[in-house]
Amino acid sequence: MQLQVNNSPFSQEQAELLNRLLPTITEAQQIWLSGYLAAPKQETVDPALQNTPGTEVSSQNDGQTATREVTVLFGSETGNGQMLAEGLSEKLVAQGLKVATSAMDDFKPKGLKKVEDLLIVTATHGEGDPPDNALSFNEFLNSRKAPKLDGLRFSVLSLGDQSYEFFCQTGKDLDKRLEELGGERLYPRVDCDLDFDEPAAEWMEGVLESLRETQKTGSADEETPLTELLEAGAGIKQSAYSRTNPFKAEILDNWKLNGRGSNKETRHLELSLEGSNLEFEPGDSLGVFPENNPELVEQIIDVMNWNPEEIVPASKKGDSKTLRDALHYHFEITILTKPLLKQAALLFENEALIELLEPERDDELKAYLDGRDVLDLIQDYPPQEVSASEFVQILRKIPARLYSISSSFKANPDEVHLTIGTVRYEAHGRDRTGVFSGQCAERTEPGEMLPIYIHRNPNFKFPADQQAPVIMIGPGTGVAPFRSFLEEREELGAEGKTWLFFGEQHFASDFLYQVEWQNWLKEGVLSKLDVAFSRDTAEKVYVQHRMLEKSREFYQWLEKGASVYVCGDEQSMANDVHNTLTTIIEQEGAMTKEEAEVYLTEMRHQKRYQRDVY
Repeated sequence: MQLQVNNSPFSQEQAELLNRLLPTITEAQQIWLSGYLAAPKQETVDPALQNTPGTEVSSQNDGQTATREVTVLFGSETGNGQMLAEGLSEKLVAQGLKVATSAMDDFKPKGLKKVEDLLIVTATHGEGDPPDNALSFNEFLNSRKAPKLDGLRFSVLSLGDQSYEFFCQTGKDLDKRLEELGGERLYPRVDCDLDFDEPAAEWMEGVLESLRETQKTGSADEETPLTELLEAGAGIKQSAYSRTNPFKAEILDNWKLNGRGSNKETRHLELSLEGSNLEFEPGDSLGVFPENNPELVEQIIDVMNWNPEEIVPASKKGDSKTLRDALHYHFEITILTKPLLKQAALLFENEALIELLEPERDDELKAYLDGRDVLDLIQDYPPQEVSASEFVQILRKIPARLYSISSSFKANPDEVHLTIGTVRYEAHGRDRTGVFSGQCAERTEPGEMLPIYIHRNPNFKFPADQQAPVIMIGPGTGVAPFRSFLEEREELGAEGKTWLFFGEQHFASDFLYQVEWQNWLKEGVLSKLDVAFSRDTAEKVYVQHRMLEKSREFYQWLEKGASVYVCGDEQSMANDVHNTLTTIIEQEGAMTKEEAEVYLTEMRHQKRYQRDVY
């Protein structure tokens, strides 16, 4: 039985969450939940509803009331920040604290003066920028309107990637600004690289300990491990497999989508989910743990004259592997970062490397890091008598690669499909490939197994209302989530209007999934399709040009409530599309540029403008 908004006190979003959650819970969970909700003098919200912006959650134990309220705000691009923030909120509630949790941009900034304890979890996007759902909050905090925050206690958990120059910059900036406004650190900021589980858990425990020292919190319930909190998703049946325990999926098929004469190599990969109990929704991603190229591994071992069968530490937990296996499966060897070079300088005792890290040579260092790997490092700056065990301890764990899922779970419940562009380039005298895209193109055959997990992306979710119009902009492999979405709409028989903008180089060789789009057009699953093939005309034409050509109709769709989804390259395409959206709204809506930006900001707040860019 489906819960309807018109016969309940719940909002549309809350009803949708409940309708996804309730069929999945066990009888024991139902009994526990009924008792939890029936507890006297206790204002509670089901944890499944914590995604609702501005949700307040409180828990009281033994009649004790927390004297201060904790506000948890998150800025999240791919969903990690949100999952961590929600996991933290559950821990805080278990301690008997009153908690309010929301995305930064869903929080009313004028209420900041009233906040007592503020905990922020934020990612950094692009070149040191805030995530999309944290832009307005950051702008307010750095404006003259920002209030004095004397009496505020705060702590920041920052997520990032050390291979980027502005590592964890958003978290660093927020931490500094809150202090400038008069806030007092409840616990020091922690900056996390891609392998964030351990430092995030340490930060949470540090925050909880600081709160315990200053607040009366009653007896804590038994805490849920962080990894379980991270994998919990409202309405999603839980699987035993996760990022920390990936499922070994069999490769069912792997073929090249491009035709003859193409300059590109785009692979379509199909994996079996049979026996995994994994589920996903359109907009979610698949995490894949890749393997390094065995040729690169052997070259590193040969240059260093190491024994490939030597047993070396493979993790901080004490796991050990042969050197060959550790470099092949466990450690990042294809990217150089500044922190890695600093550690290498201490270990290698190479004077030239030490000099490269001098502050006045920072531009030279940035240039060196670009496009080089561990083999380049040991050849350019040979270490002095370094053992394999010492060396691997300065390497970071190889991170999973995330790919937008290009199939529908409802249409293909035992499979998951990926659309992967193979990265090939020449740099510093050597031919190179992307880690997993190269593995997929050159060393992956049907019947082999890949370690995978489902990565929820709550910031790229399609409308629950099947009648709502949707505009999708996805050049190249950015079209993947839209294939998932339309495949699901076909399965469900949805009738809402849909409009796809797709772009690639050549019509004849690069029109990815051409037959499927054309069939969906005939069936009415896809209402409109506009394409741009940049190399088929004398003057290059991209998706943003097609948008401008249809600007009047595009704006009419917006005015009728259409949601806009953008997926693909951030550095050029996503910015060009954003600027084009602003231009269309400005011209067709007779607005100033500032008014058009406000229009887009409001769409983002309404979840009608979402991006999955990389």
